[in-house]
Amino acid sequence: MEAQPTDPYGYLLVHFLEDPDGYAERIYMDLSDGDNPHRWIPLNGGEPLLTSTIGTTGVRDPHITRNPETGVWTIVATDLRVFGGAEGLNGREMSSWHHWSRHGSTDLMVWQSDDLIHWTGPHTLDVARRPDGSRLELGMAWACESLWVPDYYPEGHDGGRGAFVIYWSSTVFPDDDRDHTTADVRPQVLWGVTRDFTQDTYEYGGVFIDTGGDSIDTTMIQRPLPDGGRRTYRITKDNAFGNGIWMDSTDAPRWWEPGTPWTTVQTRIGAEYAVGGDPGGVEGPAAFASHSADEWYLFVDVIPEIGYRPLVTDDLDAGWRPLQAEDYHLSPHTKHGGVIGLTRADYERVRDALMR
Repeated sequence: MEAQPTDPYGYLLVHFLEDPDGYAERIYMDLSDGDNPHRWIPLNGGEPLLTSTIGTTGVRDPHITRNPETGVWTIVATDLRVFGGAEGLNGREMSSWHHWSRHGSTDLMVWQSDDLIHWTGPHTLDVARRPDGSRLELGMAWACESLWVPDYYPEGHDGGRGAFVIYWSSTVFPDDDRDHTTADVRPQVLWGVTRDFTQDTYEYGGVFIDTGGDSIDTTMIQRPLPDGGRRTYRITKDNAFGNGIWMDSTDAPRWWEPGTPWTTVQTRIGAEYAVGGDPGGVEGPAAFASHSADEWYLFVDVIPEIGYRPLVTDDLDAGWRPLQAEDYHLSPHTKHGGVIGLTRADYERVRDALMR
């Protein structure tokens, strides 16, 4: 059968680079070599495609998604410049991860596009703002991702039923601690909802993951079940209990709600890639599904500077294993980002416009 423009084909990776001596905390894109998720070609000659001129002027941990109703593509990134930025927010010097996790930006940096070539933005979405105008006391907002929920709102909701449930990592302080001096605090994964990644449609939800330890960098993936439902998997970095990157799952349709039962599937994911097999030596997971088979891929970021290494599975309930593929290629220092599947028309448009 002749290939159609709407056929699934190819993948786009958005990411930043780790460069302590340069200004690389910007948005880069790589395109898969055809429909092969093992080989990645830097777009724009390896130069950044998007740069933030607001906030800290640095962006990390980008994630890309597409609204199935409007067709709009959205990139959301952490507002954080670690290298080359002399001053932090409110004139305070930003000099350590301890500082960034207590006095960092709670703005998400958002770009949007109709074609993956021309982008508007960035604009900001402040996840600390409550609907009544008051603010949560959050130390930062890191590594936001999202899943589209077609029936989030009830029938008759103004604007439609669908929305993105977003989730990110924040250090959470008591409401009366505006200086963020409380010692006994920890990063948790929080959640909220938005239809279009603007402040007008954003609503804070609550706590999504709180292990009692230090949880960051959640990525999620879903697969259909024979009964018509979906199994949702979340993959999170634990900095407290020695689990490293771990994965759990649920069949609950409203997976973000408090009280949802989750079952641990695997811990210490990707530890094989870290020095000495240390599970703490990997972070920033990014998962995506293959077009061509019942196969899923997971990139884990080997820290501090090595970048992404690949894992694969043909059974999410059995967990992940390192990818053994001689044709695998991804440029060094490619860091913490996100992958999205394309159609053949998307792929050819991006390739023709941005590959040099």
